[in-house]
Amino acid sequence: MSKEILLVADAVSNEKGVEKEVIFEAIEAALASATRKRYLEDIDVRVSIDRATGEYDTFRRWMVFADDSTELEEPAHELRMEDAVEIDPNAQPGEYVEQAMESVEFGRIAAQTAKQVIVQKVREAEREQVVEEYQVRVGELVSGIVKRVDRNGAYVDLGGNAEGFIPAEHLIPREPIKPQDRIKSLLAEVRAEVRGPQLFLTRASPQFLIELFKIEVPEVGQSLIDILGAARDPGLRAKIAVKSNDSRIDPVGACVGMRGSRVQAVSNELAGERVDIILHDENPAQFVINAMSPADVLSIVVDEDAHSMDIAVDEEKLSQAIGRGGQNIRLASDLTSWELNVMTESDAEEKSEQEAHELVANFMKELDVDEDVATILVQEGFSSLEEVAYVPASELLAIEEFDRDIVDELRARASDMLITQAIVSEEVIDQAAPAEDLLSLEGMDKELAFILASRGVVTREDLAEQAVDDLEDIDDLEPERAGKLIMAARAHWFENEQQA
Repeated sequence: MSKEILLVADAVSNEKGVEKEVIFEAIEAALASATRKRYLEDIDVRVSIDRATGEYDTFRRWMVFADDSTELEEPAHELRMEDAVEIDPNAQPGEYVEQAMESVEFGRIAAQTAKQVIVQKVREAEREQVVEEYQVRVGELVSGIVKRVDRNGAYVDLGGNAEGFIPAEHLIPREPIKPQDRIKSLLAEVRAEVRGPQLFLTRASPQFLIELFKIEVPEVGQSLIDILGAARDPGLRAKIAVKSNDSRIDPVGACVGMRGSRVQAVSNELAGERVDIILHDENPAQFVINAMSPADVLSIVVDEDAHSMDIAVDEEKLSQAIGRGGQNIRLASDLTSWELNVMTESDAEEKSEQEAHELVANFMKELDVDEDVATILVQEGFSSLEEVAYVPASELLAIEEFDRDIVDELRARASDMLITQAIVSEEVIDQAAPAEDLLSLEGMDKELAFILASRGVVTREDLAEQAVDDLEDIDDLEPERAGKLIMAARAHWFENEQQA
């Protein structure tokens, strides 16, 4: 029988590509299982196979506990120290003692039991091998044959006992995938799960598009061209941003290829998805203008504080700039990471005039100046009291209509108004003192309580009526802490319900 064990280990190892040690461990587990079935009580059995000869020995074993330990939970598996030393004089608490017992013959093992244990061990080993092999390949392209498709997604045979799964939401919408099709996808995640898929793939992510271009455009792999980002509406349209590290290379032309061959190859892999190649620019405004392609931008206004841009286009080109269902403007916004507002040239002029009138009115009120002076400030690009008060005096003196006296007076008035506003703000905060029940709330500190009070959240009841989102703009207040404080403030609601 010993030779049979060696033959089985060799055969299964060669067939499944699994190390012999895993097969030996499976056979040991099967022999131990068969041995336990001989006994009425549930005993702990260990089988040891000699890896060279195939001979094996069987042992019953017990876990050793100290004599003063509490009552044994599993007497068939455990022994006190005083009993363990009778079996092994060197026994120690926390270790096992073993006693040799009769071994079952390998040929008499119930075939189904042995098969189940070996198959399970082999499957576990195969899955571990897959995880180890693919763990380092996350973010790479993989290719395989579609095994089956259902409403949950597509299952892809990657070869070598590896199976990938593309969830339905990560497939390209309306793409006609069927069994036996060879497809590429991006390895998005590897999970070491006992059952079910382990390798999660995607064909809908922007990174998948980038990886396809890396294959089709050799200059990208040679670092002559960088792909800096991508935005996709899977199956319909996409935009990628590229730049050249070599002044002799046109990055857009290189990605398009001779007669569009390179971009067409990518588009074919993406079920006909149209791809715009966008030239990256360090100037955000110019980058946005490029990203709006194929629409022509007439003017652009940048609001750095709001991280947004107003884009003016010809009225006849407005629908093209927006795209079907807002597709073009949405992709351009995703690609550039700027909030984009597209409008006609007349709407842009009207909005600009309205904002200018509001600024003029604010300067007239806050600086106590006439309309002419306020208009000059706005025309010269000033938009706030801080700019008037703190920009170098030379910038104001450079304005033809202003002399030294006017500049000094404007700066003084702006500084005084800023100080007044700060004082008023402090007084409002000081007047809004938190109630005692808010200060005493578990998890509350004085500083946070005063900040909440300045926002109108004065009592415990006020806080109880808030949501986590209402407090998200408070600095250093984590959402988790905000949630705990709100629940603490609501605790008395539940107490009242229980009493009722």
